[in-house]
Amino acid sequence: MENTTIAISKKLKEEIMEFGNKGETYSDILKRLIKSAKERQLHDLLMSDENTVSIEEARKEVEKKWPRSK
Repeated sequence: MENTTIAISKKLKEEIMEFGNKGETYSDILKRLIKSAKERQLHDLLMSDENTVSIEEARKEVEKKWPRSK
């Protein structure tokens, strides 16, 4: 993989280092942080109450649309 250089402040560099473990490179730290952020975004998306209905509400809608024959 080709490397590149990015300019960041010394303070940000120190903050990134705080997330690192002994022997980790900045690439290792950033990969782990990005993976964690993506997992958090997915979690938030899946657990969002926005545009959702409760199971009970969904059951009532199903019963209205497809009543059970007796």
